[in-house]
Amino acid sequence: MASSFNVADLAEYIDLDKQSLLISVGSIIFNPLFWNIVARQEYHNKILTRLFGGKPYPACYALAVTIFSLGLVRDWLYKVALSEQPSHPLLTTLYSQAAGYALLAIGNILVVSSTWRLGITGTFLGDYFGILMDEMVTGFPFNVTSAPMYWGSTMNFLGTALVFGKPAGIALTVGVLIVYIIALRFEDPFTAGIYAKREREREAAKSGKKQK
Repeated sequence: MASSFNVADLAEYIDLDKQSLLISVGSIIFNPLFWNIVARQEYHNKILTRLFGGKPYPACYALAVTIFSLGLVRDWLYKVALSEQPSHPLLTTLYSQAAGYALLAIGNILVVSSTWRLGITGTFLGDYFGILMDEMVTGFPFNVTSAPMYWGSTMNFLGTALVFGKPAGIALTVGVLIVYIIALRFEDPFTAGIYAKREREREAAKSGKKQK
């Protein structure tokens, strides 16, 4: 009955004994942790740039391929986990399915459009390699949210959970959201600091030219 539907009811449909569920949780946590650690090491020590002969662009592209590949593995592990979980009857209704496909459509629009706007280096942490954009991107989807990639990805996870009718997918999506919120608390101030440093250097250069 819809009247008795609640969070506890959803939780009863999550099989915590499935190893695939724990593996999916691990991949969800690992990915942003990995790219943040690697990117900061790159910014401070230029490890990847040195590995690529002092060339930041190939180094950034290599990291982009790695992050993208890890994302594909994470998504595959997520779907494997869902395939081993029971479906909830109320998540298999027409309304739930429609909501799921709508979330997938919106989520993919946010992810694809943000990648298109930023390009490969802008999307995959090029600023940590010293590859900075000329100016801040303010058009769609960044006029909707400052983190369209993260919000779009979260919508895709939730949409997939609803399409398959899996309460475990909703629980994993909450985990994705928490991990992304934590990642943004580290990434946004650090990135802002990188661009603030560039502006200070530009101002110092301008002041030097005026004095000459």
